[in-house]
Amino acid sequence: MSARPPAPAQVVSLLAGRGETVSVAESLTAGLIGAALTTPPGASAAFVGGVLSYATELKHRLLGVPAELLEREGAVHPDVAAAMAEGVRLLTGSTYGLAATGVAGPDPQDGKAPGTVHLAVSGPDGRVWHRDPRLAGTRERIRESTVNEAVDLLRGVLEANVGEHSG
Repeated sequence: MSARPPAPAQVVSLLAGRGETVSVAESLTAGLIGAALTTPPGASAAFVGGVLSYATELKHRLLGVPAELLEREGAVHPDVAAAMAEGVRLLTGSTYGLAATGVAGPDPQDGKAPGTVHLAVSGPDGRVWHRDPRLAGTRERIRESTVNEAVDLLRGVLEANVGEHSG
């Protein structure tokens, strides 16, 4: 019995097999999700690119996150992750947008504790899937766990949508 391939390889395979693509909008991970998704061979068939919107203003300016949402809730909020995912999907023309925002620590941000993370996937039909894990550990561990959670969320969306999209 062979071991299941790593999640990034599964994501690339699922997307490429259907002629679909993904782009990423990253805040606390600052490119680590994109790096994970471009590690498997053949990633260029499925990965379009991404936006590193570490600064709150870039979430608005580049990804179209509503300024009033950012002012009201701060950058670490489920609706911000959803808007980032939709924004990067539209900006890049990809089939799916994957976004991560949160607090890696060691200090709180906007009153949110380290380990507070919000993930979202925006799909071609306008549907958005969320995951809001509570993570623990060092700054490095929180960022690493965020990458794993984000890729796993996207894999779950893709596996659930097998056969739903026509090529």
